[in-house]
Amino acid sequence: MLFHKKGMEILGIVTLVIAEERSVLEAMKQLDATARQILLVAEDNKLKAIITDGDIRRHLLRGGKLEDKVKDIANYNPRFIYEKDKDNSREIMRKWSILSLPVVNEKLEIQSVVFVHDYEIGRNHSVSAPVVIMAGGLGTRLHPYTKILPKPLIPIGEIPITEHIINRFMEYECNEFHLIVNHKKNMIKAYFSEVEKDYKIEFHDEDIPLGTGGGLRLLKGKVETTFFLTNCDVLIRANYKEIYDFHKQNRNMITIVAAYKHLTIPYGIINMDSNGEIATMVEKPEYSFLTNTGFYVVEPEVVDRLEDDKAVGFPDIIEKQKSLGEKIGVFPVSEKCWLDMGQLEELEGMRKELEV
Repeated sequence: MLFHKKGMEILGIVTLVIAEERSVLEAMKQLDATARQILLVAEDNKLKAIITDGDIRRHLLRGGKLEDKVKDIANYNPRFIYEKDKDNSREIMRKWSILSLPVVNEKLEIQSVVFVHDYEIGRNHSVSAPVVIMAGGLGTRLHPYTKILPKPLIPIGEIPITEHIINRFMEYECNEFHLIVNHKKNMIKAYFSEVEKDYKIEFHDEDIPLGTGGGLRLLKGKVETTFFLTNCDVLIRANYKEIYDFHKQNRNMITIVAAYKHLTIPYGIINMDSNGEIATMVEKPEYSFLTNTGFYVVEPEVVDRLEDDKAVGFPDIIEKQKSLGEKIGVFPVSEKCWLDMGQLEELEGMRKELEV
C-alpha cells in the first residue's frame, strides 16, 4: 500500500526486500518492477545493507557480471533513520543529499522507507546544456499515424512526444533546443510557434535526408559546447545530471545511454553437434544485453568533423570517432527507464507508462 505525505512517500517494504544471495540481474528486475531506485538487504526483517541502481551501474561499468551476487555489491554501511526521527526525514535527506531512507526501530527492524523527489530537497540538478532532437524521420513504422502527423507531433496524452522530451530536459534547466527537421517540417514549426514556452527553440532544415547523424552538420557554429542528443521517439527516465557528469568525468567524446533488456525465449532451444545429434537443450533460456536507446551526450568536435551534405548514421559516426582514438562511453540504465514509441505496440506502452 502506498501513502502520501507532504510530497514524500512511505512504501510497504515487502517489494523492496531482496536476499543477498540473489543475482544482480534479479536485483535489476526487482528495481524495474518496483519503479524505485533502492532495495533493502535484510535478515529476519533486520536491515543489513542496501543496493541502488547506482550500485548496479558502477558494478557493470567495472566489468562486473549480471550473474554476480547482491552481497558482492551491496552497501553494508547504509544510511537509515530511527522511527523517532522520521518527522525530520526531509531535513536529513537534504543534509545527506539522498533520495530515500530506510526507517528502523531500536532493534534495526525495518518499519518503512521514506522517499522524496530530488528536486524537492534542493539538490543541484542544473545541467543547462543544449539539447538536439533528431526530428526529421519519416516515421514509417508508425503508419497510419505518420501519414497525417510527423512523428515528433504524435500525441502522448494531451501533448506530443517532443514536448514530453522538452519538459523532461527543462527539469534540469536545459532551455536551449535544436530540432533537425525534414518530413512535414512546416507542421512541426507551426505547432511550436503556437506553444507558450519559456525556452529557446531553433529549427534546422534538412533539404535532403541525411540519416540519423548527418543532420548534425547543420549545427556547425550553432552548438559549440557539450550537448545532449536524442531521437524524437524516446524518453529516458533517468538522472540527466548523473549522465552528463559521467560523460565529463570520463572525458568521453560520445556517451551512449544504453538500456539492459531481458529476453526470455518461450521455447526449448536445441543445439546440435556436427553429427546432427543433440549437443545441449536449454528450456526457455533467458538473455540479457545492452541496447542503444538513441540518447547520447556529445562533444561539439563530433559536429565539426562531419562532411557537408553527406548522409550518415549515428552508429557510423560513433565508429569513426573510435577509429580516431576517441573515448566512447556507455551509461547503462534499467529497461524501465527507457520509453520508446518507435512502433505502434511501443507507442501504446509509452502511453500506459506515462498514464495518459
